[in-house]
Amino acid sequence: MKVAIYSRGFDLDQRQSLNALLLELHRHDIVICIFHDLLKNFNLNAPSGKEAYIPFTSSHDLPDNIDCLISLGGDGTVLDSVTLVGDSNIPILGINYGRLGFLASISKDELSLMVDALMNRTYVIDKRALIHLDANIPIFGSTPYGLNEFVIHKRDTSPMIKIHTYLNGEFLNSYWADGLIVSTPTGSTGYNMSCNGPILFPDSASFVITPVAPHNLNVRSIVVPNTSVISFEIEGRIDELICALDARKEIVPKSIELALKQELFSVSFIRLNENSYLTTLRNKLTWGLDKRN
Repeated sequence: MKVAIYSRGFDLDQRQSLNALLLELHRHDIVICIFHDLLKNFNLNAPSGKEAYIPFTSSHDLPDNIDCLISLGGDGTVLDSVTLVGDSNIPILGINYGRLGFLASISKDELSLMVDALMNRTYVIDKRALIHLDANIPIFGSTPYGLNEFVIHKRDTSPMIKIHTYLNGEFLNSYWADGLIVSTPTGSTGYNMSCNGPILFPDSASFVITPVAPHNLNVRSIVVPNTSVISFEIEGRIDELICALDARKEIVPKSIELALKQELFSVSFIRLNENSYLTTLRNKLTWGLDKRN
């Protein structure tokens, strides 16, 4: 078995946790590929008698038979991992070294259990849909897709903007707001939820459109089919605005032409059998918690 390990900002004081993971992997003679920056920052060397660590900087550097990519960090690291694996079909396994850990749902205390599940293939694969952005100017480089959401937002303290929104070319609504979120089911528990949008199950074939601080009493979120193409025209007393795709953002002119649709490929996540979506909702977001009980 071969695995890849990625982290974008692992602290040096977490070396003990990293060593514990490597020890578990070595115990099963698993071949290990490690992200170049992680390998360099920690000056890692394989133990005597074990195969040397294989460095990589992108999915193109990885061997064809990689079984999974282990993401070390929080949910932001998982979002980075999605752009790293792209359409390679390499499943992602998130170990939470951050705070919430909604996407990176496996805790540091479950390392032994996690490696045993990998070896025995007693895990569940969850497929998650991605959102794809088309624009009339190049933004977000070679990765114009995201797992959570796409956001149009005004800059800093500039006035609110007016976002004319169309569904398959038909006028949907004009939003007077600070911004607009188009979220996938996976991202519905993120920024969308913070703006009072609904939570969708991961296998829901939908997008949810949620305004950010709308200046209307009668504007609410709307759930639309993920077969839709969502496009926008933007007005306002501004020259530039922010476009964000998951944790990445770019400053663009307000004249930009934008269209969203579902990405042609999906991303896979490895989940231990014990960690269901409803369990995660209850444990991470205290969903349904009633202190009277």
